[in-house]
Amino acid sequence: MVRFTVLASGSKGNCTVVTGGKTRILVDAGLSCRELFRRMRLVDEDPATLDAIIITHEHSDHVAGLAVTARKLGIPVYFTEGTHRAWVRWLSPRKQMTYTQWLEQCRKQAAARMAEADAAEAEDCDPEDLDPSAEPASNEVAEPTARQAAPAKDPTALPSVQFFQAGKPLQIGDFHVSPFTIPHDAADPVGFVFQAEGVRMAVATDLGYIPPNVKAQLKSVDLLLLESNHDLEMLRDGPYPWSVKQRVLSRVGHLSNEAASTYLETEYDGQASYVILGHLSESNNLPELARIAAERALDGRASLLGNRLLLAAQHEPLSTICF
Repeated sequence: MVRFTVLASGSKGNCTVVTGGKTRILVDAGLSCRELFRRMRLVDEDPATLDAIIITHEHSDHVAGLAVTARKLGIPVYFTEGTHRAWVRWLSPRKQMTYTQWLEQCRKQAAARMAEADAAEAEDCDPEDLDPSAEPASNEVAEPTARQAAPAKDPTALPSVQFFQAGKPLQIGDFHVSPFTIPHDAADPVGFVFQAEGVRMAVATDLGYIPPNVKAQLKSVDLLLLESNHDLEMLRDGPYPWSVKQRVLSRVGHLSNEAASTYLETEYDGQASYVILGHLSESNNLPELARIAAERALDGRASLLGNRLLLAAQHEPLSTICF
């Protein structure tokens, strides 16, 4: 059985689980590990059975819970190299400093090394630093006068990192995965088509417009998760600063209700059993507006077997779709 479950979709976190054969993949990890696991259990999915995580791009609403989730489960994470580099930079930024600040940092580092040398020569020491082969002089151990701080954990540490490239299909367990480039203001953003047991499921969100390469990938799919982020009038009259509005409206921003419906009416081949509208803005959209626009575009195509329209939500998972 092939299954598709949207756990969350929106600017506060995105996660989807795809299952085919014996393979279960988490697409993005934009929720905390605890919340992600809670939502999986709500839809009768066992987090311990996840085999891999695959990432569309490095924005926080797609990777906020990535490191903790991957380490907790001990599973590999699939990135493009550009997305991985951007994610690492985001978690461990290198701050620029003036020459004076650099000199002060060097002075502090030198003082710290001197203090460590003095501590090593002191009569009292940390029992953990003693030679384990040496016999203690007595049954009493003096309290240490200084302890070294434990080394900070690397926030980017992952059990395994696997790289892929947009335009080059890859195999993850029982899934054939086709990643494709999408226009978004990230380092190397991608969408996906997942295929298993003859079922094709597409994920295409976070894109400013639908270029020809994306249109080609969305042909002959059985399920389509498509962005319908904002209503144009609500965005223009809404609370966002003008710079943010420009970003959302740009060709590397987000797909509007109007753009999504235009695609569904003029370019979409009508083959999907399910069309899911995702990444709806809570500030600049209403589910009713997104639904009405899409329903008008799909008018005459919907049937008992095809083009059933669903809306993915931010705060609760969508019921699992099974094939």
